[in-house]
Amino acid sequence: MAVPDQGGRPTLEDVAAYAGVSRSTASRALNEETYVSPQAREKVLAAARDLGYSPNQAARSLVTKRTGAVALLLSEPESMVLDDPYYLIVMRAAFRDLANRGSQMLVMFVDNRDDIPRTMKFLDGGHVDGVLVFAPHIGDPLATALRLLRVPVVFGGSSVTNGKGLYTVDYDNKSGACLAVEHLLSQGRRRIVTVSGPQDQRSARDRLAGWQETLTAAGIDPTGMSEPADFTQHGGDVAMQRLLDRVPDLDAVFAASDPMAAGAIRALRSAGRRVPDDVAVVGFDDNPRLAPTLDPPLTSVHQDPAEQVGEMIRMLLQLQTGQEPAVPRLVLPVSLTTRQSA
Repeated sequence: MAVPDQGGRPTLEDVAAYAGVSRSTASRALNEETYVSPQAREKVLAAARDLGYSPNQAARSLVTKRTGAVALLLSEPESMVLDDPYYLIVMRAAFRDLANRGSQMLVMFVDNRDDIPRTMKFLDGGHVDGVLVFAPHIGDPLATALRLLRVPVVFGGSSVTNGKGLYTVDYDNKSGACLAVEHLLSQGRRRIVTVSGPQDQRSARDRLAGWQETLTAAGIDPTGMSEPADFTQHGGDVAMQRLLDRVPDLDAVFAASDPMAAGAIRALRSAGRRVPDDVAVVGFDDNPRLAPTLDPPLTSVHQDPAEQVGEMIRMLLQLQTGQEPAVPRLVLPVSLTTRQSA
């Protein structure tokens, strides 16, 4: 086998000659096409490894129509995303999963309506092979605009309208809230309030509905026992103070996110209420960097953003190859992780 001149970058012709196959066979093997024998493919891959060959991505994209890049699109202000432990896990998980598959991740933020035309122009300009989207707000015009793209799009969450050609991966938020309230009821708690999330988000609405329906089924009137917040610790603190004023005999709290649960615990402590002796607290997320570190450690509905992102990427890859996902709207189950707060 001829070894190429080490002073230059190995070419496809070098790989073909080293493997003892034609240039077209080498190309098909490296592009993972089907019309190549396993033996020839192994020879070509071994030759590429030995020579340190990497394809010219620009030239390859002209042939394969692939860029090797996937956009992670977040329809939230950058400042909010970077302070939210949920989105931090999403970004890390997406980066790692895509990197392991040989793809680059491009993170894009959409702060407001004015960003949408620029975002759509870029995404439809052949710069990415697909888009992973987190657009949690109901009625977000970005969600409608994205459905016009010529590349596959998969949504995380269910805040977009049902319809053909819509692909989503979400968690069972309503069932998660039911688990939380049932756990509190099993401990003999009866005055169970909730710090709910912003009601322009489907996940927050579903968690509120699960809390309400579970209390109603137990014969408890939930009227006046909920207070919305913004999924932040500060928001949870303020909402908890309002609930204490309105429902002074409350004995349990279901917070629709772990940061809000942390804020609720802080407000309860400031009001002289002991957790869980006086008031039990359950959160939602089971964030590994937050829930176990609170004082006391937080009982929380478990969901794994990394699992959600992994399913979204698998669905996106299916769409890229022309396959229709068996379940276009995938809903992942949740569970309850019990700790000392309830």
